[in-house]
Amino acid sequence: MTITPNSVVALTYKLHTISNGEREFVEEADQANPLVFLYGVGMMLPKFEENINGLKQGDTIDFELVAADAYGEKDENAVTQLPADMFKESGIPPIGEVLPLQDNQGNQFRARVVEVSPEAVVVDLNHPMAGQNLHFDIEILNVREATADELSHGHAHGVDGHEGH
Repeated sequence: MTITPNSVVALTYKLHTISNGEREFVEEADQANPLVFLYGVGMMLPKFEENINGLKQGDTIDFELVAADAYGEKDENAVTQLPADMFKESGIPPIGEVLPLQDNQGNQFRARVVEVSPEAVVVDLNHPMAGQNLHFDIEILNVREATADELSHGHAHGVDGHEGH
């Protein structure tokens, strides 16, 4: 079976960021713990899905996504100050820590601490890989039709269609 919308894909990947022509390893999913997802429902980066469309079990591919097609360009204005009072109970976080935040509409996101003062904690709201090109090395392990439950839930239920398997 080839990868088409509403199929469940299991794949391995190695992800590198590319900066000044140099690759830096970020993460991987191996055969023991593959990435399993429902294709075509917006779970993955659109250009990622575009690159693997039509592949089948056993196929390999490597490709690069430019920053604009990955997590976007870095927005220098996406830096804000949080009042130090917010951290009375938990304590002031160290520089580099990633904080889970939520806006007034209930949307969850993460922010990286870039500066700390007695009055405020300055955070960068950009995705950690914003502004970076991404290089993927992929092997397709399995492609199958999604189950009715997976389609109604909008996500894959594991390699074989059952959570945890």
